[in-house]
Amino acid sequence: MLREIYNQEYSEVNDSAPQWALLVNVVRQLRKLCPWDRKQTHASLRHLLIEEAYETVEALDKGSMQELSTELGDLLLQIILHSVIAEESEQFDLADVIATTIDKMVRRHPHVFGQVHVSGVEEVLQNWESLKAKDRKGGSVLSGVPAGLPALLSAYRMQEKAASVGFDFPNRESTWAKVEEEIQEFRTAGSEDERESEFGDLLFALVNYARKNQINPEDALRVANRRFRDRFEYVEANVPDMKAAELEELDRHWEASKCQSREV
Repeated sequence: MLREIYNQEYSEVNDSAPQWALLVNVVRQLRKLCPWDRKQTHASLRHLLIEEAYETVEALDKGSMQELSTELGDLLLQIILHSVIAEESEQFDLADVIATTIDKMVRRHPHVFGQVHVSGVEEVLQNWESLKAKDRKGGSVLSGVPAGLPALLSAYRMQEKAASVGFDFPNRESTWAKVEEEIQEFRTAGSEDERESEFGDLLFALVNYARKNQINPEDALRVANRRFRDRFEYVEANVPDMKAAELEELDRHWEASKCQSREV
C-alpha cells in the first residue's frame, strides 16, 4: 500500500522505514505532484504553523489524548513541510533540524550530560538562560523573546528573562504594590493616549504579579475565556431572545450556569 501511495519514486520508502521518514517522503511527493503544496513557501505557511500550535494547545486544554495525538501530527506536518522546502534550496533538511536540537539539549543540560550539579529547578532554569546567553554571543537578554508572541505571553517571558539576571521585585508584596501604583496612575490619566499607556503599564504589572504567583497569565486568561464562553452559551440556550430579555433574567441564568459548571 505504501509503495502505491509513494509511486515508487523514492527507493528508500519501504514498509519497514520509520514512520517519520515515510512522512518526509509523503511531503516530498506532495511538493512534487500537488499544485497546492508545490506553491507553498515558508511565508505562506506561517499562519498554518500558528493555527496548528493553537489547536494543539486547545486539545491539551480539553484533555483529549486522541485529539492531542492528531494535533501533534498536524504540527509535525508543518515542521516537515518547512524542512522539505528548505531542503529543496539546499539550506537545511529535517536531519539538520534534529541534529541542532539534540546538540542544544545536550549543551543546555550539563547536569544530565556533564559534571554540573544543581540543587533544583530554579538552578536548572538559571543555567539554561546563562547558556542561552552564551549562544547569543552578546546582545540583550530579551532578544530571545520572539516578537510575534501574543502580548500577555511576551510580557511574561520578558519578565522571566529580566528576573533571570536579577532584575526583579524582591517579593509578591512589592509586586502587588506596583499593581496598585499603576491602578492609581490609570485612574488619574488625562488624555486618551495617557489612559492607553497607563492601562498597558497596569496589564504589564498584573502579568508580573501572576508570574510571582507561578501563574502563566496566557493560560489563565485562556481558561477564563473558555469559562465565559461556556456560561454565555448556557444563557443563550436558555434565553432564546437575549436582546428582549431583562438584565435580571440574564443574570439569573448566568448564575445558574456557574452552578452547572461546578456540577460537571
